[in-house]
Amino acid sequence: MYRDCTLNQISESDIGKEMQVAGWVENIRDHGGVSFIDLRDMYGVLQVVMRDTSLLKGISREDCVSISGPVEKRDEETYNPKIPTGTIELEAHSVEILGKVNCQLPFEVMTSRETREDLRLKYRFLDLRNRKVMDNMVFRSKVIAFLREKMTQMGFLEVQTPILCASSPEGARDYIVPSRHYKGKFYALPQAPQQYKQLLMVSGVDKYFQIAPCFRDEDARADRSPGEFYQLDFEMSFATQEDVFKAGEEVLTAAFEKFAPEGFQVTKAPYPVISYERAMLEFGTDKPDLRNPLRIIDLSDFFGRCSFKPFHNKTVRAIKIHGLQSRGFHEKMLKFAMEIGMPGLGYLEVVAAGSAEAETAASAEAEGAAATEATSAAMGAAGSADSLVYKGPIDKFIPDELKAELRALAGLEKDDTIFFIADKKARAASLAGQIRNELGEKLGICEKNAYRFCFVNDFPMFEKNEETGKIEFTHNPFSMPQGGLEALNTKDPLEVLAFQYDIVCNGVELSSGAVRNHSLEIMVKAFEIAGYDEEVLKQKFGALYNAFQFGAPPHAGMAPGVDRMIMLLRNEENIREIIPFPMSGNAQDLMCGAPNEVTEQQLREVHIKIRQ
Repeated sequence: MYRDCTLNQISESDIGKEMQVAGWVENIRDHGGVSFIDLRDMYGVLQVVMRDTSLLKGISREDCVSISGPVEKRDEETYNPKIPTGTIELEAHSVEILGKVNCQLPFEVMTSRETREDLRLKYRFLDLRNRKVMDNMVFRSKVIAFLREKMTQMGFLEVQTPILCASSPEGARDYIVPSRHYKGKFYALPQAPQQYKQLLMVSGVDKYFQIAPCFRDEDARADRSPGEFYQLDFEMSFATQEDVFKAGEEVLTAAFEKFAPEGFQVTKAPYPVISYERAMLEFGTDKPDLRNPLRIIDLSDFFGRCSFKPFHNKTVRAIKIHGLQSRGFHEKMLKFAMEIGMPGLGYLEVVAAGSAEAETAASAEAEGAAATEATSAAMGAAGSADSLVYKGPIDKFIPDELKAELRALAGLEKDDTIFFIADKKARAASLAGQIRNELGEKLGICEKNAYRFCFVNDFPMFEKNEETGKIEFTHNPFSMPQGGLEALNTKDPLEVLAFQYDIVCNGVELSSGAVRNHSLEIMVKAFEIAGYDEEVLKQKFGALYNAFQFGAPPHAGMAPGVDRMIMLLRNEENIREIIPFPMSGNAQDLMCGAPNEVTEQQLREVHIKIRQ
């Protein structure tokens, strides 16, 4: 026997009892004839006093030990209110070393999060001993347990789907596994349980879920782990988009309300629903962060009628903020704009005619070549105190007769500042989105301590590959097109919308989903538009092709990312902080050395020869 209990189970009620405890030596302190050990296990920390200092012989930090002795009350002046056992200690009468540290520690466990990431991941088994890191793993376990319980309460049946499956073109790059029995053939690790969960619906399962492992050969990001991740995958038969929304809202709201940090607000159902088109316009991204009150507007048509040539034949986006900003602020925004690839950042400030700001603007402009015109524009007609004029570098390019229209379009008022972004449509949206985020942060106007959810729907079914000119699926190839077969037959493919949707929280995509295509005829046509003939469809998606001929019900679902949920709930900026054994950003397991080489015999067994 190594211990009587774990360290969180010891309390003042045990004072006077002989106890045996076990854990790791977190710290050693010598107080001149009396030594102290901070003993740590997964559950807590306990101070151990060694009045017989010979017991300390041979013990070093991070040794795994078992210690026996009586539990005592600590002197009041030595209480430690930071830990539950802060009023008690154990006097060591015997010590047994269970596991010895035989080499130098690569880093201090208590401060491992301050160590560079590659070293932490190489010695992840030590890093996990850090209280904050371990707390993330405990928290992860609790969230996953809650999700399972919640989905079961909602009537969903948990089903595990295969890990070894057939390779299919589902959007990301497959991890492939060679077959020993079938020469030249391969399994694939599932990018998602997409086909299997649809087949479960055809089989008669009404509501399915699982905490599903997914494997995609993708590059890492702060919010994406390379190689593998987990999602709360669920699917519902006889369900509409709205049915899925209600189910997603119920489980996510419940999870975030239960596990959010104290004082955090969580969006109540129903979540706002924002179309893809609107999201790209107002937020510059299909992952809008609703904590930021700023919105983007389109001024392309307006500037098509102005003489400012850099904005001609371009998509022009604008962002209005309230308040006149310092020169230093504008310089910082210009620097940021250039860092993200913009040639500059145009702006105008709205001031009252006759004000000190307007006169300053007029004087500054007067030093340029267009002195008379600039002064006239700056001061405004009749110099009325209620008149609004512009202060900024592109004011002179906006005709006086159009200024009232600009104020109306942008909702401009006194002391407002408006920024302009111009480029090709997609790039203008992206740049404007980044400028919006930066303005929100710099101005400190983003809502704090909140989780703000929304749905983004009405995604385009298809998109054109800019390099090849080919039509491709935008989101999910198994989605139902809005308008069904008629839309596929009669509309420009780029105008066809799909019943596809995402759940977004604080600018992070938590979930993708769709109303699935359950019609073989529609499926064949959709894949035909994307360049897959029926024979390819039979080959790549044979199971669904066959199943849809046997009475497939309408069905829909989504798959919130578990790792991303936990990352948000723990306020971690890097997703690897909440994964027990994550890969590095280069998709390497630095601890176990994967990917690694295999033997020639192993290669022969799966009929593979490595090309040099």
